[in-house]
Amino acid sequence: MKNVIKIGFLALSFGLFAVACGGAKTETTGDSTATAASNTIDSAATAATANVDSVANAAKATVDSAAKTVDSAAAHH
Repeated sequence: MKNVIKIGFLALSFGLFAVACGGAKTETTGDSTATAASNTIDSAATAATANVDSVANAAKATVDSAAKTVDSAAAHH
């Protein structure tokens, strides 16, 4: 009878040990929702930056053209 209790206790302790250690599993998957949101935000920021750069370059070209016109008009007088 004592051996049955000892074997049962041993089996229970090994079971608890296996559950507590978890087999040394590591979770390698990330949060797919956060990754997708981050990618969406990054692509929107890239598009916005390209749009702002395009508008800034067009404005700079307009200002440079106006400055050239003013300079040439001032040189003629």
